[in-house]
Amino acid sequence: MNLRNAIINNLQGQSANQLSETIQDAVAKGEEKTLPGLGVMFELFWKNSQNDEKQAVLQKMAAALQS
Repeated sequence: MNLRNAIINNLQGQSANQLSETIQDAVAKGEEKTLPGLGVMFELFWKNSQNDEKQAVLQKMAAALQS
């Protein structure tokens, strides 16, 4: 099993609250080992988002990188 599929399998069935907790925990800890999981979650978000949602995220990312 590849890493992407393992991450997806571990996250499947989680509620929005559970996913939020997972993301908040990963960000708070700041450990590099959580980056692949966040990347897979972002990839799934990106694939399932409309262009306006993508543009909003890109604008927020660009602004955050300017800080």
